[in-house]
Formats: sequence, structure tokens, C-alpha cells
Amino acid sequence: MMCVSVRRLTAVALLLVLSLAGLAQHAAAATLTIGIVALEDDARYQTRRLEHNYPGHPAGRPDAAVRMALDETEMELAALGHKLQVKTFTAPNAAALPALVAQLKAARVNYLLLDLPDAALHTFVATAPAALPPALYFNIGAGADDLRGSGCSAVLLHTYPSDAMRADALAQFLAAHSWSQALVLYGPSAQDKLQFDAFARSAHRYGVKLTKQLPFKLSTDPRERDMANVRLLTNDKNHDVVVVIDSDGEFARSVPYNTQWARPVVGSAGLVPVAWQSHWDLNGGPQLTRRFAKLAHRPMDGQDWAAWAAVKGIVSVLGANPRATPQEQLKLLRSGQVYVDGFKGPRLSFRPWDGQLRQPVFLADGDAVAALAPFDGVMHPTEVLDTLGVDEKESTCKQRP
Repeated sequence: MMCVSVRRLTAVALLLVLSLAGLAQHAAAATLTIGIVALEDDARYQTRRLEHNYPGHPAGRPDAAVRMALDETEMELAALGHKLQVKTFTAPNAAALPALVAQLKAARVNYLLLDLPDAALHTFVATAPAALPPALYFNIGAGADDLRGSGCSAVLLHTYPSDAMRADALAQFLAAHSWSQALVLYGPSAQDKLQFDAFARSAHRYGVKLTKQLPFKLSTDPRERDMANVRLLTNDKNHDVVVVIDSDGEFARSVPYNTQWARPVVGSAGLVPVAWQSHWDLNGGPQLTRRFAKLAHRPMDGQDWAAWAAVKGIVSVLGANPRATPQEQLKLLRSGQVYVDGFKGPRLSFRPWDGQLRQPVFLADGDAVAALAPFDGVMHPTEVLDTLGVDEKESTCKQRP
């Protein structure tokens, strides 16, 4: 009996020592700061746009997704001797971003999650890194291919999928369903032109023919009324599918069920390529979306997922080397050898040539995920996820860390 009691006391004492050691380690953990950089006047978050909830557009600021990722990884980080905290830095407009750099410097930010429109993001990463101590920069919401191409930055990582990735996912879907004749309706903005170019490249890549390419325009001018008439724009019967490219979203929502002929609608409405869809029910997706909805009181969208994935990437690289410098962390991530669990199935990694996170892309409507790209039968010599977006041999990015 005495022997048993001693063993029990020894076990209890050991557990107590381990618990105290864990608490001490947590107390001594090095605190690293994540800064979310945003614009107060960001058009993507205007009240009207959020109320309309256009497919593929942000449903709200991504701060809740960042907090959720921190909660999920707190114990893992403590075991590594680290603690992450998040601070939000908001400039009134893009012109005020340079003044925000001083705040970031004073806060000693180690990681920056850039929730900025394409143009503002490009300007920020072209100037801020030279004025700040070494840090990791993550693009969590801008899809512009130029940010991964000729206008790329050696310090920038992208967790949000590029326009080319989403266009490739859509073209793969059309090819897989033998919808090889596409009528394309495209908008008047510069961003519409870039997205059209991305889809035209993808269509050629996967054998989808653009039977007609028609511009649309929402206007109060009676002379331009026909340019917004969906039935008139789709009256040619020689197509399998209508592809609508509308970065604004207002026109696109009127296209499904209003075409002259019974044709599916894809692109900016109908079936939309997105980084995340809250109805994904595999790979832990329901648990992720439930946790987010409980915290944010709304469904998780693609930009939320990209913010969450950026934090998971930070934790993954800290796990690979807890004492690595920011420059070493950047090289580790862009080596493609540090993986992120994105709850999409395969392990995700960053591409060495442009810093883009490899990832599947959902094809979804408002109620369900219809498919996940890349599709079975799409081949690549080394990594099938590289069939989505610009591959290494095609890349015009010349910046490497």
C-alpha cells in the first residue's frame, strides 16, 4: 500500500511540475505582433455593397477570422515559446498609407496582413518594406495577377487566390462538363478588363471557345439601355454557357434566369469560383465555418479564409523553425516545404516563384459547392495545384527573397 501511495504522490508531483513549467513557459513566451492594414474608405466594405452581398465579394472585415486563428493556435504557439497578438491599423484613404508606416514601426509589427485593394496594395509593398524592420507581408484579399507577375514583390505572400487561379478553376469546370462554347458578357471597368483577360487565357488553355464577347453597361442614358438588356445580349443561341465578368457585381446578379435561352450562368454570378464557401462539408469545413459564424455572426467568405490561412501560415513557419528571422521565415515559406492545413483537402504550400499559396478553388452558388478545382484528369508534371494560376515557366515575377 505504501508503495502504491508513493507512486501516486510521485505522479501527482510530476504533473504539477509539468503544469507549472508549462505556465512559466507561457508567461515567458515572446510576443509577436500581427498588424492588419486596412483603409477606412475601402469601397469593398461600403454599407451598400455589404448589404447586397454579391457572390465572391467580402461580407465584412476579416478581423474576426484573424482572432479565430489566434485562438486555435494559442497552445501550439505557447509550446514553441511564442505568443501572437493582433492590432488593426486603418488609414482614412490610400493617400494616407505612408503616414501609417510610422505607426507600424512604433508598434514593432512582425507580420502584416494587407487588407487593401489592388492599387493600394501595390503602392504599399513598393514603399513600406524599405521603411520598416524586416517582416512578413501577406496579401489577404487582392486578386490582381500583376501583383504575382511583373509587379510582384519579393517580400509579399498571397493567401488569396489570383484572378488567374479562379479563371482556371472556372475553365476547368466548363471543360469537364463539355461546355465548350461560351458567350462572355464583360463590364466597362479596368478591373473587368483584367478579369476578362484572365478568363480568355484560361479558356484557351482548356479548350473553351469564346463564341461572342459582348460589353454590358449599366447606365441611365436611354441610348445605352440595350447594353444592360440581358435577353438582348444573350439572344444568339450558339453557346453552351454564359460567362459574366463583372467586378462590381450589380449587373451580374441580374443575369441568372433572365437569359434568352436556357443556359447556365457562371463567373461573377450563378456558379462562382471562390476561395471559400460556407457550405463546404468535407475536411473539417463545417467545424471551421461554425466557429467563424459564432464569432463573427455571419458566414465565412473567401477573404476571411485568406486572413485565417495567413495566420496558420505564420504558425506553420514558426513550428518549422521557432527562432528563424523574418528573412529566414520568408525563404522557408517560399521554399514550398512548409505546409498549411487549409481545410480544403491537400496540404497547401507557397509557390517559390511568386509567393502565391497553392490551393483548391471552389465552384459554388449561394447554396452549395458544386465542384472543387483542380479536376480529376487535369495533369501537371510535379504538382496538380499548379494547374490553377500562373505556373513557374509562365511567370513574369523576377523578384525572389
